[in-house]
Amino acid sequence: MSFRQRPSAAQPRPPPAESEPYNIIPIHNLLADHPSLRFPEVRAVTSALRAVGELRKPPYGQWAPHMDLLDWLSLFFGFQSDNVRNQREHLVLHLANAQMRLSPPPDNIDVLDSNVLRRFRKKLLRNYNAWCSYLSKKSNIWISDRREVSSAADHRRELLYVSLYLLIWGEAANLRFVPECICFIFHNMAMELNKILEDYIDENTGQPVLPSLSGENAFLNSVVKPIYETIRYEVDSSKNGTAPHRVWRNYDDINEYFWSKRCFQKLKWPLDLSSNFFVRHGSGRRVGKTGFVEQRSFWNLFRSFDRLWVMLALFLQAAIIIAWEQKKYPWLALGTRDVQVKVLTVFFTWSGLRFVKSLLDAGMQYSLVSRETLGLGVRMVMKSVVAAVWLLVFGVFYGRIWSQKNHDRGWSAEADRKVVTFLEVALVFVLPEILAIALFIIPWIRNFIEETNWRVFYVLSWWFQSRTFVGRGLREGLVDNIKYTLFWILVLATKFCFSYFLQVKPMIAPSKALWNLQNVHYEWYQVFKHSNRLAVGLLWLPVVLIYLMDIQIWYSIYSSFVGAAVGLFQHLGEIRNIEQLRLRFQFFASAIQFNLMPEEQLLNARGMRNRFKDAIHRLKLRYGLGRPYRKLESNQVEANKFALIWNEIISIFREEDIISDTELELLELPQNSWNVRVIRWPTFLLCNELLLALSQAKELVDAPDKWLWYKICKNEYRRCAVMEAYDCIKHLLLEVIKRDTEEHSIMTVFFQEIDHSIEIERFTKTFNMTVLPQLHTQLIKFVQLLNKPKKDPTQVVNALQAIYEIAKRDFFKEKRSVEQLREDGLAPRNPASAQGLLFENAVSLPDSENEAFYRQVRRLHTILTSRDSMHNIPVNLEARRRIAFFSNSLFMNMPHAPQVEKMMAFSVLTPYYSEEVVYSKEQLRTENEDGVSTLYYLQTIYADEWKNFVERMRREGMLKEEELWTTKLRDLRHWASYRGQTLSRTVRGMMYYYRALRMLAFLDSASEMDIREGSRELGSMRRDSLDGYNSERSASVRSLSRTSSAVNLLFKGHEYGTALMKYTYVVACQIYGTQKAKKDPNAEEILYLMKKNEALRVAYVDEVSTGRDEKEYFSVLVKYDHELEKEVEIYRIKLPGPLKLGEGKPENQNHAIIFTRGDAVQTIDMNQDNYFEEALKMRNLLEEFRRYYGIRKPTILGVREHIFTGSVSSLAWFMSAQETSFVTLGQRVLANPLKVRMHYGHPDVFDRFWFMTRGGISKASRVINISEDIFAGFNCTLRGGNVTHHEYIQVGKGRDVGLNQVSMFEAKVASGNGEQVLSRDVYRLGHRLDFFRMLSFFYTTVGFFFNTMVVILTVYAFLWGRLYLALSGVEAAANTKSNAALGTILNQQFIIQLGLFTALPMIVENSLELGFLPAIWDFLTMQLQLSSVFYTFSMGTRAHYFGRTILHGGAKYRATGRGFVVQHKSFAENYRLFARSHFVKAIELGLILIVYATHSPIAGDTFVYIAMTITSWFLVVSWIMAPFVFNPSGFDWLKTVYDFDDFMNWIWFRGSVFAKSEQSWERWWYEEQDHLRTTGIWGKVLEIILDLRFFFFQYGIVYQLHIASGSTSIAVYLLSWIYVFVAFGIYVVIAYARDKYAAREHIYYRLVQFLVIILAILVIIALLEFTGFTFVDIFTSLLAFIPTGWGLLLIAQVFRPVLQSTILWELVISVARMYDVMFGVIVMVPVALLSWLPGFQSMQTRILFNEAFSRGLRIFQIVTGKKSKGDA
Repeated sequence: MSFRQRPSAAQPRPPPAESEPYNIIPIHNLLADHPSLRFPEVRAVTSALRAVGELRKPPYGQWAPHMDLLDWLSLFFGFQSDNVRNQREHLVLHLANAQMRLSPPPDNIDVLDSNVLRRFRKKLLRNYNAWCSYLSKKSNIWISDRREVSSAADHRRELLYVSLYLLIWGEAANLRFVPECICFIFHNMAMELNKILEDYIDENTGQPVLPSLSGENAFLNSVVKPIYETIRYEVDSSKNGTAPHRVWRNYDDINEYFWSKRCFQKLKWPLDLSSNFFVRHGSGRRVGKTGFVEQRSFWNLFRSFDRLWVMLALFLQAAIIIAWEQKKYPWLALGTRDVQVKVLTVFFTWSGLRFVKSLLDAGMQYSLVSRETLGLGVRMVMKSVVAAVWLLVFGVFYGRIWSQKNHDRGWSAEADRKVVTFLEVALVFVLPEILAIALFIIPWIRNFIEETNWRVFYVLSWWFQSRTFVGRGLREGLVDNIKYTLFWILVLATKFCFSYFLQVKPMIAPSKALWNLQNVHYEWYQVFKHSNRLAVGLLWLPVVLIYLMDIQIWYSIYSSFVGAAVGLFQHLGEIRNIEQLRLRFQFFASAIQFNLMPEEQLLNARGMRNRFKDAIHRLKLRYGLGRPYRKLESNQVEANKFALIWNEIISIFREEDIISDTELELLELPQNSWNVRVIRWPTFLLCNELLLALSQAKELVDAPDKWLWYKICKNEYRRCAVMEAYDCIKHLLLEVIKRDTEEHSIMTVFFQEIDHSIEIERFTKTFNMTVLPQLHTQLIKFVQLLNKPKKDPTQVVNALQAIYEIAKRDFFKEKRSVEQLREDGLAPRNPASAQGLLFENAVSLPDSENEAFYRQVRRLHTILTSRDSMHNIPVNLEARRRIAFFSNSLFMNMPHAPQVEKMMAFSVLTPYYSEEVVYSKEQLRTENEDGVSTLYYLQTIYADEWKNFVERMRREGMLKEEELWTTKLRDLRHWASYRGQTLSRTVRGMMYYYRALRMLAFLDSASEMDIREGSRELGSMRRDSLDGYNSERSASVRSLSRTSSAVNLLFKGHEYGTALMKYTYVVACQIYGTQKAKKDPNAEEILYLMKKNEALRVAYVDEVSTGRDEKEYFSVLVKYDHELEKEVEIYRIKLPGPLKLGEGKPENQNHAIIFTRGDAVQTIDMNQDNYFEEALKMRNLLEEFRRYYGIRKPTILGVREHIFTGSVSSLAWFMSAQETSFVTLGQRVLANPLKVRMHYGHPDVFDRFWFMTRGGISKASRVINISEDIFAGFNCTLRGGNVTHHEYIQVGKGRDVGLNQVSMFEAKVASGNGEQVLSRDVYRLGHRLDFFRMLSFFYTTVGFFFNTMVVILTVYAFLWGRLYLALSGVEAAANTKSNAALGTILNQQFIIQLGLFTALPMIVENSLELGFLPAIWDFLTMQLQLSSVFYTFSMGTRAHYFGRTILHGGAKYRATGRGFVVQHKSFAENYRLFARSHFVKAIELGLILIVYATHSPIAGDTFVYIAMTITSWFLVVSWIMAPFVFNPSGFDWLKTVYDFDDFMNWIWFRGSVFAKSEQSWERWWYEEQDHLRTTGIWGKVLEIILDLRFFFFQYGIVYQLHIASGSTSIAVYLLSWIYVFVAFGIYVVIAYARDKYAAREHIYYRLVQFLVIILAILVIIALLEFTGFTFVDIFTSLLAFIPTGWGLLLIAQVFRPVLQSTILWELVISVARMYDVMFGVIVMVPVALLSWLPGFQSMQTRILFNEAFSRGLRIFQIVTGKKSKGDA
């Protein structure tokens, strides 16, 4: 790259403050010595901004000569000065980067190119233009888009528009979430700007026009603040998000106000603060919800995805009608006219469903209708009316068919004509659907109609869709359309065949039998005497539920295989291990060259021909055609570049301690020295090759040279090993022997002979091949001597003599006499000199300081001796995985890398709150109750990495291990932190981008000389730093910061400039200011991170108190200034008020996003990591933004994640396996072929300017956007973006590792999904996507959770249905064979329950990436480690929280700790977390199973009972036992005893008002009912209806008691309630006596107790004597009355607002406490039993920590705390 310098004469005078802190480039001082300022593009943009020319100067404020266009805008409109500085740098960086990317470069590089500016302006204002066109407003951008007309004034005007938008955006604070509001502000301010530019005259004053706002902070105070205050008021009225969504406006409502013209009529400009938009609650004028009302209801699933439910309902109806005929095949049944006509009733269902939907729409959205939006109301009413009319019409025409048939006593021609009439009517009904199908087949017509804002289209589509600004033109291209249509047709065809033949058809016979069952002997009071309708219904219920959800199963199966196929075509998993890498390593250099090194970009680089050439080249690389590595030998530069990159990757592995020093030597590519003629491959590839070559030579003793060499050359590594060994030995021997001695000349001659014989191809003829092994042995001895630390010269001489003797005596085939030898120069000339032994005085060994020499000797020794094929190098599994993934990815398809200067710039943004930055000394040393410290745990889990770390510390001068706690403490803390989920790990990972870019920039511009010199210098440098223990050189190296690596020493300086221009990393540490004030250690650590990483910036919110109770808020950006050696503040931008109005994380991201730079932004979470070798591919990834995927370019690039927490415990492994299959296979299928990938994980890369102008990278409304990430994806899809997924690059991600953390995480995700169901985004996607994409969308987001819940409901429906049949006596009477269909249902339910849902994608993905057998083995291991128990348990978590959120709300952000799982969780803690979601439900199902077992006639046949209920029992056991199975020391007897005490203390704790739920049961009990306080009236009604099921036990069981003596009168049931009241009465009496007497007159209290007991005994005796009561009845009745009490309790909780003030509430609380004690004991019994049994605890430990076990851990000691003293 030429150093394009620009003459520095014409520079404007810099402003006085030269030392003013800057962020990336000191634009204010272009003379500064800063590497980025040497780019002429930067100067070009700066001078363009300074060309203020003859613009009218602002009337306010002092105009100075150095000011530019942004200052001009700021003085006119009152922007903050730091906002101006921030956006100035933003604009300069962006335009300069864009201009650098131009190819060919512009003619004049010192001037800002007008095309660059125009392109940027169009991109930035595209959303604004779309908004203007949507509202039929004329855009206020007064520039013609024709190319020719581009004057300087136009150029300046374009800059002004862009700057104005950026300044508005940069100061908009929370308004950045309402993009169309920003459009409205810009629209009006651009108009004022136009008036100033065109010199309009103000009619009132006669002066030139002035903007309506000006002065200091005018924009903030008069524009941002009023709207901000409105939003803030709405948030306050939401009562922290607990008020129903329908009563307050969230960000989306505020935004959608600007989607109608009323914003111009009502709000006006300047903002009219009396407008009803700003009106607070109370008056009727307030603007209500806009665009959508989020109503909490399950009906939302039907409303949003009505097309899916209509399809399912119609098919089910038709299937039942056809199957009712009981023919073998459906088409046989359809042959009769009767059935055909009956099937036509589906139209009733269809029109009925339409009617229901129209009613729902009206019922939920009525509050949108106001005076301003009457059209909406009219449409709602009309839709309901029309749907009702259709129902009537169908009824009339259908009735006519049958009346005609009955009249004609058969199907006459007239009756047929009536059928045809009915079909004609139906055709009219389905016309809209037919039209939709037509538009689906030709998607671009649909897109055109939706995207053009012509009134005629609007009128036509008014009936079908409400007009919204988003969600228009979402159709994909034809090819994509065909792909996902075929996928779904396959899935649906499978499902419907399966449903018909295996679900519906087998149910018909038992249903008919039950229906026709006569004179059943009912065992209770039967309400409907003569029909079994209820029984039939209960039989069908589980079938219907599974029918509704099983598309999920088929989707799961097909998507796994499609995903695998797509993965195969992407060449995933071709290099799975080091063995396969060895086979391909030869082409590896060329692959790196091809993918990571930019080619000289020719002008026509985009044509088809080039694509074709690329494809051919990739094939060659992939399969090693044309031997690409041969080119390497001729092209030294390429080889050296490869060596630099490879060695840098390996040395970073060493820095991360995942390989040891020896492995480093084995893996690195040494640079060329010692005149070796071949590439010197890493030693681990050459192992054993030399020995194999020797044995070949021995076998082919008499073969000619050519043949032997041909055999050896068959293996490239063997050829290289032979040549390198020969060249090295030759060099070594000549090096060790002094020059100018006779011995030296003898050796020289000897080698000349060998070389000559090889040249004339007579080597095998001249020399004796059988002697080679002897020579080999002697050479090994010789090299070993040189390798010893203490070198003994006499032994060296002896070795040399031995070698010489063999060579002289046996090596030559023709024996020569001494004379001949002397003549040939192979023996000493004069015998006199031979008095001393030969070589005695001729050996001089290099100094032991000469590390380069001895390193080569070591390498030679390895080549000569290694016998094993080093398959297990490197030892560390992580290192192997990374090398394998990296090398494999280079053979995948990726865009070409541009030069670093020409790549897109990007930033990384990480939101951080108060998590760990670096572990402190205390955290590492503190031991838990088992005596295990975090450090000890890490040392055991990462034993090899700990060894490597200690080795590295020793090399850096540590003498004793105690120093780790003193001088090396920081290294130790970092080592531990890089293995946890800490901020320092994330920062280290993200700073690899910076390192990679610097290195790539160096390689881009380095000349051949630089690189050749480089690899030499580096070689020596690295040696010193590795091996000079105490040498001074290594001290100087160490003083360089840790991030410096060997390559740094070659840099010329410009690399830093280039890298800074292209990359910045912003961490949004929201409370960093507070942390600094409190002297929080985290603040110091963050400062240290800034000090170490120059591209790191920290953004935080600063609160400044101004007066009493008044605070000002600022967004602040800081960095560490290395010259001043302190933290400096760069920008401070005032905010309109507190930052957090919505969810915390998106607000935190939003406040910091103004400090990011570049075309793209990658959102990275606090629990992520990155790898250097992956960072090298970032510039390739960013090129994807330029490619079309389908008909659009991508706006989000999805990136693959690697879950790095899998090795901690088996639970972490299940979780990471589940996640891995989701983030790889799942996302791959979603992106291609289904085209519905949204945004889930965090490594996704966003098109920054696209999102910036469309509401940011996440949504932030309170509660509804609790899963903030996915809404970015929804928003992107609705606004016409495109999301892709790329698997050639990966980012690390940590997951939760303990069961409690995992459950909290799943609860958060499930609650988030429950909220999504209500959201407008899901509703719009459900309606605006075409049918098949809607299916994909449903089954991969909310549908997945809904279907999980349906599975759980199926278990309930099945068991309750069975219980009904058993207790009522129907089962005994029928004894039906209805088990076939039920068997199918149960199997399907079981398959899902065992987690085969998650397992199949997992197996398929693993077999793709690791191979089929390892995948199956993994799966079996998982089963043995009880993964099914875990998956069943987590299904319960999902179902519970998803259902509860939809019914009652109460979703909240759950902070899941990110620690390690080594401490035992107490029983009380598990009980608090899982009592309501799992334990109580499991106990309920267990109770049903027990009652069924005792009262069902079928249960007598044990096998049938087991077969029917085993899945349900499995569910019960999993739900009760999982928290203990996956709890370290879960079955330790002593802990169990201790836990039980602790649990009882917690239950009976009568603490203060301020007790937390961890201390007091009562507090916890109230918290568990929180959702009932936020729920609406329908939620309460539904809750009560669900609770009524508990009264059924009593109804059913009372009639079975002996006391009832077979009576089935209703009186029996009513009398049984006496028992309930008596029990309550006794409870009240005793409680009253206790309160009154227990303390003072204890004897009375005992008396009352005595009387009650006596009374109870008397009653029982009387009953036994005078009625049919038996003792067994006591226990049976418990089964009846305990559930009743629980049901009453639950209902009492719903009525809490009424009951709380009455005397009853105390009773409710104490009864509830008794129930919790009972549940606790029930759960505790099996746990205690298993703890008591010997050997169970060690088995559990083995199950929980197996992965770690296989790595040779002492985890058992870790868990039980039997740490040997030596390790302390």
